Amino acid sequence: MSDTATPGAAELRIDAPHRELLDQVLDKWSLSVLNELCERPCRFNELRRAIPAVTQKSLTATLRRLERNGIVERHVVATRPVAVEYRITPLGKTLRAPVDVLLEWADAHMAQIEHARRAFDDEVEWPPGRHRTVRPGVACHSQTVPSLSRSMYQ
Repeated sequence: MSDTATPGAAELRIDAPHRELLDQVLDKWSLSVLNELCERPCRFNELRRAIPAVTQKSLTATLRRLERNGIVERHVVATRPVAVEYRITPLGKTLRAPVDVLLEWADAHMAQIEHARRAFDDEVEWPPGRHRTVRPGVACHSQTVPSLSRSMYQ
């Protein structure tokens, strides 16, 4: 991609292990889970209440992926009945800076991205083979992104 490459910059390569990790750490629910855990350790049902849109199955899978990657740890609390808490690991805390950079980039470029989306949608049948119907006042590409607290991962 010589037309977009910065002279002297290394080639951007995203190998399979990196892609897999990024997919698992930056998936639909991981940032929401990490945002909740940044405040304090939480039990499973606390996380479910804090993120009402996530299903039990999705939350379980997200926590397992984050635990497998060393981002979150599962801590068994010796109570009756036995309780399990999830908390961010020291490795997980190091995600704060790169996540902040991605969010700042998104904030800085969101107007351009929305413009590009509208231009694309105006030129392309959406979905292919069918025209897209948009209700007045409804954004077609908006997605609620969790507002990450400034204390995240501290």
